Amino acid sequence: MKHDLQLTASAAALAAAGALLHTKEDGGLDLIAKSVEDLSKAADQRIGDLTTKNRELDARMGDLEQKSARGGYGGASAPETWGRQVAESEQIKSVNANWRGSVRIEVKAATLTSATTDAAGSVGDGIAPSRPPGVITLPRRTLRLRQLFAPGNTSGGSIEWPKMTGRTNGAETQTEGATKGQSDFKFDLVQWPVRTIAHFLVASKQILDDMPALQSIIDSELLYGLAVVEDAQLLSGGGTGTDLTGVYTTATAFDAPFDGDPLMTEIDVLLQAIAQVDDTDWEADGIVLHPLDWRRIQGLKDGEGRYLSGGPFSAEHVARLWALPIATSKAMTQGTFMAGAFSQGAQIFDRQEATVEISTEDSDNFRKNLVTVRAEERLAFVIKHPEAFVKGTFATALAA
Repeated sequence: MKHDLQLTASAAALAAAGALLHTKEDGGLDLIAKSVEDLSKAADQRIGDLTTKNRELDARMGDLEQKSARGGYGGASAPETWGRQVAESEQIKSVNANWRGSVRIEVKAATLTSATTDAAGSVGDGIAPSRPPGVITLPRRTLRLRQLFAPGNTSGGSIEWPKMTGRTNGAETQTEGATKGQSDFKFDLVQWPVRTIAHFLVASKQILDDMPALQSIIDSELLYGLAVVEDAQLLSGGGTGTDLTGVYTTATAFDAPFDGDPLMTEIDVLLQAIAQVDDTDWEADGIVLHPLDWRRIQGLKDGEGRYLSGGPFSAEHVARLWALPIATSKAMTQGTFMAGAFSQGAQIFDRQEATVEISTEDSDNFRKNLVTVRAEERLAFVIKHPEAFVKGTFATALAA
């Protein structure tokens, strides 16, 4: 192809020179020589340009051939993997079946990855993470004890309530003109103090301003913390110091009112506890169990392996036993139980419902741009009739 271009250019130059000789009969040899020289230079320049373009075409053809061998025309070239770099390296070309020794081949990190290690090709730190709204919180237990008791409110610092502690019933059939029978009643004035449950945390004012959602999370978590302590206090508060007196603390110990079946289960024990409450003239309206004890009771089977509760696929899995609601609480020790007349036997009096307050006027908060977030509630818990509650342990009851 190169030779063809050169011959074509030379022929053009000679033709031009011949034409000049015919048209210039008396111009002189110098003029003719000058014209021929100019034409020759132009032809050489043209040939050089054509040669350069020819080389560019050769290079493009070679590149297309390589791409075709790797993946076809128009396809993406194979990635510069480490294996490909080794296969195409100059050092590996001398390796054959008769070769002995070692060879060192340097490869580059040709693939960018999402790794965050300190290595070539690791660009993980440059990838912005996606952050959904809100935060992932810890689990919260369901608190059910408060709903068992009668509600109430107070504006004082304690509840003072006359309580009947004795009754003598003198009513009887009468003979006309005879002296009537006399009845006597005894009352004591009993007080139940209002107790405070509270806690706080200190937070940066800036973070609460910049993350409004965090404020609601803090509020709800602080309120939940109050409810957890309240749940434990209503059940098993010791009644000393700043504690409330809990119903389990003052409840009557289990004492089976009638002989049970030799094959008694926890279900039978709870029936006897309900009967013991009935025997005090109060009407039981609830049972409190540890969540694991309730699940174990649901799994009890008869002698033929059938679930007593109706089985795992039963559509009626309400938390009830002997027609009474079951309130599960982790404040209840596993293996224990309590049945009682909750709505009649005890009452909650709220002095201040659970609230959350924020203040910068605490210690050096103002100077440090901090805020104190406090959650607090005040209540009194009146146990009107301790005998209306029966408590015990399954192991002791079943052994007896």
